[in-house]
Amino acid sequence: MPHPPAHVSLERALSKLGLASRTEARTLIREGRVRVDGRPAGDPLAPVVPERIRIEIDGRPAERPAPVTVLLHKPRGVVTTRSDPEGRPTIYGCLEGLAAHVIPVGRLDAATTGLLLLTNDTRLADWVTDPANAVPRVYLATVRGELSEDSARRLQEGIAEGGDVLVAERVTVRKRSRRETHLVLELTEGKNREVRRLLGAAGHEVSRLKRVSFGGLELGDLPPGQWRLVAPEEICAAFPGAPVRSSGIGPR
Repeated sequence: MPHPPAHVSLERALSKLGLASRTEARTLIREGRVRVDGRPAGDPLAPVVPERIRIEIDGRPAERPAPVTVLLHKPRGVVTTRSDPEGRPTIYGCLEGLAAHVIPVGRLDAATTGLLLLTNDTRLADWVTDPANAVPRVYLATVRGELSEDSARRLQEGIAEGGDVLVAERVTVRKRSRRETHLVLELTEGKNREVRRLLGAAGHEVSRLKRVSFGGLELGDLPPGQWRLVAPEEICAAFPGAPVRSSGIGPR
């Protein structure tokens, strides 16, 4: 059953407030360690308005942590998740020294490298990933075979795939041969695996894919596996109109 307007589940509220992941929140609630407005909370799916409730965890008031946003250069073969049943390395293994509990803003698949944002500010994450805000993502892609000018135009006109219409805002071919084509693509919707799906629908398998910018943030020369903090003023400049809180913390 959908929640009333402005309400979310209690487990999601703890996540949105940066207090725990949804899985961790569900465990805390079921173990009876969470109180809402002075009363024990037992249902992780109970509807609440995060900004209007008083939460205690283990008898202590739960304060919303200071906002932290991180830019990570995700390496190839690393998955965008907290843990992996296959035992593959995760992005959290790259965040040594970061004290904050952060979540990824969107995802990159295991084979894709480049710029990945993580934050504990869920309002910012929701705004950035909302397709209505058309935040641009720029990728460098290498595909098998020679991608023609007609195919490049089709990418910008939109191609139906898997029930979606996938489209690139801009396509620039940097180099082409019969063996492979190197190109730059800009997309704004953030659909699941959209670059690979779009190019696959045009008849070209992606062999390399790297995200080099997100909004006004650039990957630059940050080495693979390394991260840096993104200051609030940098976020304001990179994502005009986004809700931005004013302070953050650094490494432990």
